Amino acid sequence: MRADARRNAEKLRTAAVELFRERGLQAPLKEIARRAGVSHGTLYNLYGTREALIDEVVTDLAADRLDEVSRRALAMDDAWDGFAYYIETLCELQITDPAISDVVTGRYPNAERLMAVCGRAHDAATRIIERAQQAGSLRPDFTGEDLVFVFATNSVLSRAVRDTAPDVWRRGVAFTLDGLRTQAAHPLPTPPLTPQQVYEVMGNIAGA
Repeated sequence: MRADARRNAEKLRTAAVELFRERGLQAPLKEIARRAGVSHGTLYNLYGTREALIDEVVTDLAADRLDEVSRRALAMDDAWDGFAYYIETLCELQITDPAISDVVTGRYPNAERLMAVCGRAHDAATRIIERAQQAGSLRPDFTGEDLVFVFATNSVLSRAVRDTAPDVWRRGVAFTLDGLRTQAAHPLPTPPLTPQQVYEVMGNIAGA
């Protein structure tokens, strides 16, 4: 890559990180190019697609955040505390970092490197869930696929209340966690989503 192209790529990476973290991964590419001080065509010449740009600038950041949350959750002595910490922390990240919110809800399944990070996060979440269930504190019918409802709901809520009641998400998460305790469990009317259904649901969220 020529020196001028390297400079443009670095300016685009910096602008993309800023805008993705301000507005989420749907931030307009033209705005990223404008902030970087380059043409829209330059962005496409260097990265080709939104997904390629996302993979370039978001994947490592998301991996660091998600891996750290999982590590801390699994290190807690009390399995329920670890599970609650995992849910609460990721929901808070959805509020404070719109890019991470889009990562958690899998809005861009064609960003291959990012989806690998999501897969690793899902495996860690499964261990966190199973650990709490084995301790008898988390209802036994909750699955990793059910996290779709928790994080997708929180994502929609976070965008709607960010400017009017930015802390109200904590109330919703508290209700959710109370409902997931073993002693609160009642029979559920339908089975959990399959992994394929989760993939289709995430695709629908991404297209919304």
